[in-house]
Amino acid sequence: MTEKKYPRVGVGVMIVNKKREVLLGLRQGSHGAGEWSFPGGALEFGETIFVTAKREVKEETGLDIDEFELISVYDELRYIKTDDKHYIGLGVKTEYKSGEVKIMEPDKCLEWKWYGLDNLPEKMLDNTEGIIKNYKAGKIY
Repeated sequence: MTEKKYPRVGVGVMIVNKKREVLLGLRQGSHGAGEWSFPGGALEFGETIFVTAKREVKEETGLDIDEFELISVYDELRYIKTDDKHYIGLGVKTEYKSGEVKIMEPDKCLEWKWYGLDNLPEKMLDNTEGIIKNYKAGKIY
């Protein structure tokens, strides 16, 4: 009998600075390698969406952020055939206040860079593209 598969829940965090730029990291070592994405990761059992967002931002960038707003729900289906991964992507937004952005997980992220929403890199993680699309359209889903 084949094991039944279920989607996982991923949380992407759109950090916006005073110039209205968003922070993106160049992924490596996992699905979406070579694509730019927001900081984020898998929702862990017993965590809320915002606890996951806070934890993932700290783990990946070294930033301490406390205030989040749910802005997107996205069906991430691009990686089913290539990586056998299906995620429900939740997008949250927060404002960058202060702190130095650091590469905390060099095995997962090559660099962090600020991008204007009208000047984004071509190759982006599916969920990151979905969050931006929903945000620009002013809709959650």
